[in-house]
Amino acid sequence: MLQLVDFVVRNRFFLVFVLLEVLSVWLIVRNNTYWGATYFNTSNYYVAKTLALSNSAHEYTKLGEINADLAHENARLHALLAIETQRKPSDAPVGYIPDSSFASRFTYTVAKVVDNETTKTNNVITIDKGLADGITPGMGVISATGVVGTVRFCSENYSVITSILNVDFMVSSRLVRSNEIGYAKWPGKDPSVIDLVDVSKYTKVFKGDSAVTSNQNPVFPPGIMVGRVESVAVHPDQTFFNISLRLATDFRNLSYVYVVQNKQLGEQQQLKSRIEELK
Repeated sequence: MLQLVDFVVRNRFFLVFVLLEVLSVWLIVRNNTYWGATYFNTSNYYVAKTLALSNSAHEYTKLGEINADLAHENARLHALLAIETQRKPSDAPVGYIPDSSFASRFTYTVAKVVDNETTKTNNVITIDKGLADGITPGMGVISATGVVGTVRFCSENYSVITSILNVDFMVSSRLVRSNEIGYAKWPGKDPSVIDLVDVSKYTKVFKGDSAVTSNQNPVFPPGIMVGRVESVAVHPDQTFFNISLRLATDFRNLSYVYVVQNKQLGEQQQLKSRIEELK
């Protein structure tokens, strides 16, 4: 308290000056229409700026929650799109009516990426969902923009995904315009470019064409983006194109993924195993 009194005494002339200045400004604003309007507009401007900054800071702190909500909404939309695609296949003959359980066989679980590799030859991704959430090895994994990989190992609360950026991973893919099927396989170099192999050079391939998952993929719904044709080359002594795709998924900025469950996969595999037993 004594220090406060001492401060006031030592700076009494300056404090009186400040008070007089404030009083003068208040009298001018109060009794002069022009300066009153100017003060009002200026104060409103700075108050609005302050509120905008405050709202921006508040929205920034909510980004995580907003992203999670968007991820869940995307999962719901993916499920609806898969059902509609299977109900009305574009290449189905007249009279084909798919079974309703077949059309709705894919379900989606949202998961957050907690670890992601892009610089190795056999990259993996770790997510925060595991056995407790119904995740099992072999399930497909996609992002909001395209294919990501397949589940390899699971613990109670986490799963490790074999990324498409893995030289041992392949996914059956179809070129939309030419309807030709090949396999997307990463050559182990650029994490944004993947090769499309086994596409015959006697078919027409268009630069910029979309490559999507084919109907021959039991773990991925058909029509999920893999990438777009970036370059096409062919050697005279080869029967297949050398095609490079620009990946649809940006693996360097992967935050949320969707684990895909094919509820009829076990039934499909059981039938195939019976064929193997007969060989």
